[in-house]
Amino acid sequence: MPKGRLEKKIYYHDTDCGGVVYHAAYLNHLEEGRAELLREKGIDVGELARQGTIFPVVHIEIDYKCPAVYGDTVEIATSIEKVGHASIDFTQEIKRGSALLLKAKVVCACVDTNLKAKPIPEAELSKLKIV
Repeated sequence: MPKGRLEKKIYYHDTDCGGVVYHAAYLNHLEEGRAELLREKGIDVGELARQGTIFPVVHIEIDYKCPAVYGDTVEIATSIEKVGHASIDFTQEIKRGSALLLKAKVVCACVDTNLKAKPIPEAELSKLKIV
Protein backbone atom coordinates (compact mmCIF):
# COMPACT_ATOMS: atom_id res chain seq x y z
CA MET A 1 0.00 0.00 0.00
CA PRO A 2 1.47 3.38 -0.99
CA LYS A 3 2.57 5.47 1.98
CA GLY A 4 3.70 9.03 2.36
CA ARG A 5 5.16 10.98 5.26
CA LEU A 6 5.11 14.72 5.84
CA GLU A 7 6.76 16.54 8.74
CA LYS A 8 5.07 19.74 9.93
CA LYS A 9 5.72 22.35 12.60
CA ILE A 10 2.74 23.50 14.68
CA TYR A 11 2.33 27.27 14.51
CA TYR A 12 0.28 29.67 16.59
CA HIS A 13 -2.43 29.91 13.91
CA ASP A 14 -3.05 26.14 14.34
CA THR A 15 -3.94 26.53 18.01
CA ASP A 16 -6.74 27.77 20.22
CA CYS A 17 -6.31 30.32 23.02
CA GLY A 18 -4.80 27.60 25.22
CA GLY A 19 -2.02 26.79 22.75
CA VAL A 20 -3.55 23.41 21.85
CA VAL A 21 -4.15 22.55 18.19
CA TYR A 22 -7.76 23.37 17.37
CA HIS A 23 -9.60 20.21 16.28
CA ALA A 24 -10.52 21.55 12.81
CA ALA A 25 -6.92 22.65 12.11
CA TYR A 26 -6.00 18.97 11.80
CA LEU A 27 -8.11 18.82 8.63
CA ASN A 28 -5.59 21.10 6.87
CA HIS A 29 -2.70 18.90 7.96
CA LEU A 30 -4.51 15.78 6.75
CA GLU A 31 -5.22 17.47 3.39
CA GLU A 32 -1.55 18.37 3.01
CA GLY A 33 -0.57 14.77 3.77
CA ARG A 34 -2.90 13.41 1.07
CA ALA A 35 -1.75 16.01 -1.46
CA GLU A 36 1.92 15.19 -0.81
CA LEU A 37 1.33 11.45 -1.18
CA LEU A 38 -0.43 12.00 -4.50
CA ARG A 39 2.36 14.37 -5.63
CA GLU A 40 4.95 11.70 -4.77
CA LYS A 41 3.01 9.33 -7.02
CA GLY A 42 3.10 11.85 -9.88
CA ILE A 43 -0.45 13.14 -9.48
CA ASP A 44 -0.92 16.93 -9.43
CA VAL A 45 -4.38 17.58 -7.98
CA GLY A 46 -4.20 21.27 -8.94
CA GLU A 47 -3.56 20.43 -12.59
CA LEU A 48 -6.31 17.80 -12.56
CA ALA A 49 -8.74 20.39 -11.16
CA ARG A 50 -7.85 22.77 -13.99
CA GLN A 51 -8.63 19.91 -16.39
CA GLY A 52 -12.01 19.25 -14.74
CA THR A 53 -11.25 16.39 -12.32
CA ILE A 54 -11.62 17.11 -8.61
CA PHE A 55 -11.14 14.87 -5.55
CA PRO A 56 -13.26 16.29 -2.70
CA VAL A 57 -13.52 14.64 0.69
CA VAL A 58 -16.90 12.89 0.94
CA HIS A 59 -16.38 11.03 4.20
CA ILE A 60 -14.05 11.44 7.14
CA GLU A 61 -13.68 9.71 10.51
CA ILE A 62 -11.25 11.10 13.05
CA ASP A 63 -10.19 9.68 16.41
CA TYR A 64 -8.36 12.30 18.47
CA LYS A 65 -5.97 10.54 20.86
CA CYS A 66 -3.65 13.21 22.26
CA PRO A 67 -3.29 16.96 21.57
CA ALA A 68 -0.49 18.69 19.72
CA VAL A 69 0.58 22.08 21.01
CA TYR A 70 2.27 25.20 19.70
CA GLY A 71 5.89 24.49 18.74
CA ASP A 72 5.49 20.73 18.27
CA THR A 73 6.83 18.99 15.19
CA VAL A 74 4.43 16.33 13.96
CA GLU A 75 4.52 13.71 11.25
CA ILE A 76 1.53 13.00 9.03
CA ALA A 77 1.56 9.44 7.66
CA THR A 78 -0.81 8.78 4.78
CA SER A 79 -1.66 5.45 3.16
CA ILE A 80 -3.93 4.55 0.27
CA GLU A 81 -6.08 1.66 1.44
CA LYS A 82 -8.35 1.19 -1.56
CA VAL A 83 -8.80 2.63 -5.02
CA GLY A 84 -12.29 2.30 -6.42
CA HIS A 85 -13.76 3.18 -9.80
CA ALA A 86 -14.45 6.76 -8.67
CA SER A 87 -12.99 7.02 -5.17
CA ILE A 88 -9.83 6.71 -3.08
CA ASP A 89 -9.81 5.52 0.55
CA PHE A 90 -6.99 6.85 2.72
CA THR A 91 -5.88 6.12 6.27
CA GLN A 92 -3.86 8.76 8.07
CA GLU A 93 -2.08 9.17 11.37
CA ILE A 94 -0.51 12.19 12.98
CA LYS A 95 2.26 11.51 15.50
CA ARG A 96 4.60 13.53 17.67
CA GLY A 97 7.60 11.24 17.97
CA SER A 98 6.12 7.88 18.95
CA ALA A 99 2.96 9.42 20.46
CA LEU A 100 -0.14 8.88 18.32
CA LEU A 101 -2.14 12.11 18.22
CA LEU A 102 -4.82 11.28 15.68
CA LYS A 103 -6.09 8.51 13.39
CA ALA A 104 -8.29 9.25 10.39
CA LYS A 105 -10.09 7.44 7.60
CA VAL A 106 -10.81 9.63 4.59
CA VAL A 107 -12.70 8.90 1.38
CA CYS A 108 -12.24 11.20 -1.61
CA ALA A 109 -14.57 10.94 -4.59
CA CYS A 110 -13.60 11.67 -8.17
CA VAL A 111 -15.98 14.26 -9.62
CA ASP A 112 -16.25 16.65 -12.54
CA THR A 113 -16.69 20.43 -12.30
CA ASN A 114 -20.46 19.92 -11.81
CA LEU A 115 -19.63 17.70 -8.81
CA LYS A 116 -20.95 14.61 -10.60
CA ALA A 117 -19.12 11.34 -9.94
CA LYS A 118 -16.80 10.25 -12.72
CA PRO A 119 -14.24 7.48 -13.14
CA ILE A 120 -10.70 8.20 -12.00
CA PRO A 121 -8.77 9.02 -15.21
CA GLU A 122 -6.78 6.01 -16.47
CA ALA A 123 -3.42 7.83 -16.28
CA GLU A 124 -3.97 8.56 -12.58
CA LEU A 125 -5.46 5.16 -11.88
CA SER A 126 -2.27 3.45 -13.04
CA LYS A 127 -0.24 5.67 -10.65
CA LEU A 128 -2.52 4.70 -7.75
CA LYS A 129 -2.07 0.95 -8.11
CA ILE A 130 -1.58 -0.68 -4.74
CA VAL A 131 1.35 -3.07 -4.83
